[in-house]
Amino acid sequence: MSGMTAAPPPAPAMAALGLGLDAGGTQTRWALAGADGGLRGEGHVASISGLQLDDDAGREAVAAALRDIAAAIAPLGGAARVVAGITGFEATQAPLLCRLGATALGLAPAAVQAMTDIELVCRAAFAPGEGVVLYAGTGSMAAFVDAQGAVHRAGGRGAVIDDAGGGHWIARRALRHIWRAEDAQPGAWQRSPLARQVFAHIGGADWAQTRRWVYSGPGAARGEMGRLALAVAAAASDEDPAALALLQAAGTELARLALAMRQRFGALPLALAGRVFELHPAVEHSLRQSLPAGIDVRRLALPPHHAAARMAAQAAPP
Repeated sequence: MSGMTAAPPPAPAMAALGLGLDAGGTQTRWALAGADGGLRGEGHVASISGLQLDDDAGREAVAAALRDIAAAIAPLGGAARVVAGITGFEATQAPLLCRLGATALGLAPAAVQAMTDIELVCRAAFAPGEGVVLYAGTGSMAAFVDAQGAVHRAGGRGAVIDDAGGGHWIARRALRHIWRAEDAQPGAWQRSPLARQVFAHIGGADWAQTRRWVYSGPGAARGEMGRLALAVAAAASDEDPAALALLQAAGTELARLALAMRQRFGALPLALAGRVFELHPAVEHSLRQSLPAGIDVRRLALPPHHAAARMAAQAAPP
């Protein structure tokens, strides 16, 4: 009609993006990906744990971390769906976690999928039924997702019971070694690269400082205690024999988890995941020496938060 102009064509719809979360004892890593698998962004916020969902203060901390993620991804286009792997998570907590995530991210609860962090790592490493994951971060666990989607595990009992080979365990063993040496010969720490690295991390060399740091200071937090394993690794790189022995012992303990799963499910490929394997080559070398020859051992190729983002994007509506 004369005097009228054609309406501009509608802008193409932005492809739906998926948000992946890998929430461990140290921090929560997030990634945003498209359906093509391409990464749009990533970052980290405070740690999130299923244990936090048991009280009001913990739930608010989880909500705050999720709001921080929402603010970070908003300039990138936001997310249409979320897949989250969370340490200490139980299936019965899924409705609550999904509601918190939906509220923070402006989504329907059905658009948020939650699972344990170890299940996420399993799904990042193998198709169901095809392999076992050995995870060593703050804690330690081996897991297998069978062809029917059921999750089987060994370890993961927490620092009070076990978690041998994980960062928290390495840190506790280091502190025990240092203070037993001090019991026998006060001042021995000055000749120990391990003790010097550990004391530099916690801010002092006297027992009062260690006590405060462990029992009422940063070390009382599970993730912060786990970070002390970095000091052990630094000492091992300086060729401290005690530090090196601790990391070798960690590898041996982690091999026990892999062997337990081998006994139950056969000689499946084994994928290694978690930051303990990045501390020092001694951990993986000791692990491999403790396993039978011929086992297919590989590193996890894709970080769990990247895999979760891709899973979320592929499930998101177009």
